[in-house]
Amino acid sequence: MATKEAVAQLALLPERVAVVETKVHQIEDKLDELKADVKDMHDCLDNTRDGIMEQLEKMHQASCDQHNELAGKVKDLEKVKSKVTMYAMAALAFAAGTGWLNSVSFPHILKFLGL
Repeated sequence: MATKEAVAQLALLPERVAVVETKVHQIEDKLDELKADVKDMHDCLDNTRDGIMEQLEKMHQASCDQHNELAGKVKDLEKVKSKVTMYAMAALAFAAGTGWLNSVSFPHILKFLGL
């Protein structure tokens, strides 16, 4: 009886092998598709990374330009501030030297300035 079963199974063996071969071919095809998809995804990521790097470089350059412009404006403001401070100190020294700070009221100063 065991031999009949063995013979029956041997008879079905070519069909089973064909089914397994078909499944292996299908798996190989799916692997090829996956490889292609992974390659496409890798290329897409490379392009995206390159685009992002380009944008970051542009943003960095714009930031540097803005900082340089702001630094120039601050330098100009500092020059104006130092000039105004120097003139104010000279005016106060003159006023103190002439004795105006103790004896003259605000309206007299305005009159002196011609306002």
